[in-house]
Amino acid sequence: MRKKSKYNVAVVGVGVVGEEMLRVLKQHNFPIGKLKVLARSSRDITVDGTSYHVDAISPEGFDGIDIALFAGTEGEKGAAVTFAQEAVKRGAIVIDNGADFRMEPDVPLVVPEVNPKDVKKAKRGIIANPNCSTIQMVVALAPINSLYKIKRVIVSTYQAASGAGAKAMDELYTQTRDVLDGKEVRPEAMAKRIAFNLFPQIGGFAECDFTTEEWKMVKETQKIMHSDKIFVSATTVRVPVKTGHSESIYIETRKPIDIEVARKAIASFPGIKVVDDVKNCGYPLPVECEGRDEVFVGRIRKDPFNDKGMWLWVVSDNLRKGAATNAVQIAELLIK
Repeated sequence: MRKKSKYNVAVVGVGVVGEEMLRVLKQHNFPIGKLKVLARSSRDITVDGTSYHVDAISPEGFDGIDIALFAGTEGEKGAAVTFAQEAVKRGAIVIDNGADFRMEPDVPLVVPEVNPKDVKKAKRGIIANPNCSTIQMVVALAPINSLYKIKRVIVSTYQAASGAGAKAMDELYTQTRDVLDGKEVRPEAMAKRIAFNLFPQIGGFAECDFTTEEWKMVKETQKIMHSDKIFVSATTVRVPVKTGHSESIYIETRKPIDIEVARKAIASFPGIKVVDDVKNCGYPLPVECEGRDEVFVGRIRKDPFNDKGMWLWVVSDNLRKGAATNAVQIAELLIK
């Protein structure tokens, strides 16, 4: 990308991730010349007291845009792909938070702390943002992999309602009130009741009876870390938390682990904050990580039965590092 003092930016989509993108751009003081906000229909919105006019999306809306941040939609390829391609035709670089491009071989899948050089591979003018649960995991895995080479990862996730969008967040609130009021609860935005409950299904069921979310963690991790020899097995669980995904991660390496060396490597890795004071019940909590950009790591411990095994507890705000912040960080990489 040609170096400028300011860049024209489009944010596409104004759901929970789109609003968070606007928030992060402002908080990071991104050098914006002109900002366009695009969505399916024209309207005005307010984010943290700042008013934004939203234009109805059209191919011409990308004229003059340098960087287009797509908040992303899951599902079949359609409008998001069409408009991303239109943005590229008009000279923009697209950073897409949806699932449409992630596994295409000629589209880099980037977490800036882990594989920053991959932004140079954006030959099609598109860079993909990984899935939220993958992003925080690979940030935590990267310093361990550089020391000991990871062989296997077994991860269980505890994913907040906000990961399923604004309607799922509303459903968490309304169902909680309904249960407390003794009313009947009927799930709509999510597969099962979420209030005072959890369920082990995010996405549809796919190969080997793993869900699509679980397969994302497998395939995206291997692509980001440039290795199909890192074997990932995941169970993804939706929990009654507003924002912030938590992960219990077991790591098996190819070399024996020195846990204190590993701890220091994790603590010094960019984007990680260690919270690990078990004597005082110190460990990351989603409620304390909300609104933060870091990946929080705690419960760092050696497997007492395997000198090549260790455990981590990893928490991050899924709307920020898991989506909006990572996308803005990719844009920051581009302008460097």
